[in-house]
Amino acid sequence: MALIEATNLGKTYTDEEVQTPALKEVNLKIEEGEFVAITGPSGSGKSTLLHLLSFLDRPTSGQYFFNGKSVYDYSDEALAKIRNKQMGFVFQGFNLLPRTLVIENVKLPLVYSDAKESLWKEMAEKAIESVGISHRSNYDPSKLSGGERQRVAIARALVNSPAVIFADEPTGNLDSKSGGQIMETLEKLNVAGHTIILVTHETYTAEYAERIIRIKDGRIESDEKVQERRRAKDQFIK
Repeated sequence: MALIEATNLGKTYTDEEVQTPALKEVNLKIEEGEFVAITGPSGSGKSTLLHLLSFLDRPTSGQYFFNGKSVYDYSDEALAKIRNKQMGFVFQGFNLLPRTLVIENVKLPLVYSDAKESLWKEMAEKAIESVGISHRSNYDPSKLSGGERQRVAIARALVNSPAVIFADEPTGNLDSKSGGQIMETLEKLNVAGHTIILVTHETYTAEYAERIIRIKDGRIESDEKVQERRRAKDQFIK
């Protein structure tokens, strides 16, 4: 059973009776443990697809199954719980709380989880260690570089041990060196078993994935395995 399965998935936005189709008849499957990049030009529908797959929005047509269960079988409250427990999010703008220590930022998703509060510090420290910034645990995010702040955001996405991590243009605010480091971090997490779904308009970023789905005008234009990845997985395995 695929972790994610979409059949004829569509999304149309309505504004003052004007209908704008953003996504049309999308069919795809994503297995547990895959690293998939969704790419395409601005306005192609890639972010809309991410929003549907991550329960941030509901489709207007077609079917979407997460872990074998249809999105239509969940209430909005149930979707919010799954989003918190089984999905991690990394955004272009970091979305960290200012004047709040790194470790406290990483703990935030645990407030809405079933984890015992006595375990929060240990869980946050483990997530921070996994992205290589343990030495920044007690720093204010404003004192960190852009790349370090994005690593904090990745640690926050990891803290609940989600089934899938959604990364929406995670290198968009970074220089090429920092962006490369973030992509290496995501690939290491994929090697460790995490499912990664990346949205990006950058070709070099997409090439860190194992599979690239290209979207144009709301439809999947191609869905191909990456022949030559940017990094060899073996170099990350100790």
